[in-house]
Amino acid sequence: MAKKTSINRKQRTQLRHKRITNRLKQTANSKLRLVVSKSNKHLIAQIIDDTKGHTIICCSSKQMKKHANIAIAKQIGVDIAKKAIEKNIKEVAFDRGGNKYHGQIKALADAVREQGIKF
Repeated sequence: MAKKTSINRKQRTQLRHKRITNRLKQTANSKLRLVVSKSNKHLIAQIIDDTKGHTIICCSSKQMKKHANIAIAKQIGVDIAKKAIEKNIKEVAFDRGGNKYHGQIKALADAVREQGIKF
């Protein structure tokens, strides 16, 4: 998809999010989703069961009372992976929510993979 100059950053993020969501709907029907949400100050990771429509596990930088950075993102990834392993969750679909796969998002995903959760 060619980069359009007439749309702003928010619209590009929305297009990316729509594309990611459509792909997840096609490929990961019965898997739980690891959803990552990012704001200017905080990073939130949740494991969601779409069949029942509720959140199973949640971890965020708000709970740590710190602003998100790469070190905090790694810690969130480790925490959510440990909680998932306790609940016998070994495989999830990664939903980065329209964010680019670099920086904090990549650090969180790598930390989750290192703990043994498969995407």
